[in-house]
Amino acid sequence: MADDTILTSTPIHWFSADETDLPDDILSWLIEVGSMTRRFEQHCQQVSVAPSRECFITAEELDDESKHLPVSEKYWLREIVLYGDNIPWLLGRTVIPAETLTGPDRKLVDVGTVPLGRYLFSGNNLTRDYIQIGWQESRWVRRSLLRLSGKPLLLTEVFLPESPVYKTNKIKGEK
Repeated sequence: MADDTILTSTPIHWFSADETDLPDDILSWLIEVGSMTRRFEQHCQQVSVAPSRECFITAEELDDESKHLPVSEKYWLREIVLYGDNIPWLLGRTVIPAETLTGPDRKLVDVGTVPLGRYLFSGNNLTRDYIQIGWQESRWVRRSLLRLSGKPLLLTEVFLPESPVYKTNKIKGEK
């Protein structure tokens, strides 16, 4: 059984495609195909990241995530809190098979306090297989299977109550 972490301590209810009848303003956030970091930057002065866990784990430490990734001897796990103007907006959990961490993508283990989106969206080698929408304790969640140069990584994002996802979509500087 997996250790409880910031994203796995409470079960996530994953919706099927026909269950997601959501308001357009929330749905636009949850199905965002571009950089979530860039989207957040439109709503604050500064986005920052505080890693809470970065380490290699085994398949036994994955929950249902293992169904979305190829079998690997080990996986890089990165869990973070993303802040907008020092207010926690998002919990992020990235699981990357060791086989993805080759060549220049080996840098993924060293991004530290840099938002992952800054690395992933800096080139033209990122694709997204799907976005899955979920719900965890009154919070919206999304999970994406991404491919960097064709190699998979799984990103789960929990949108915290102070996140702009739950507010009217006012961009910084608007009155």
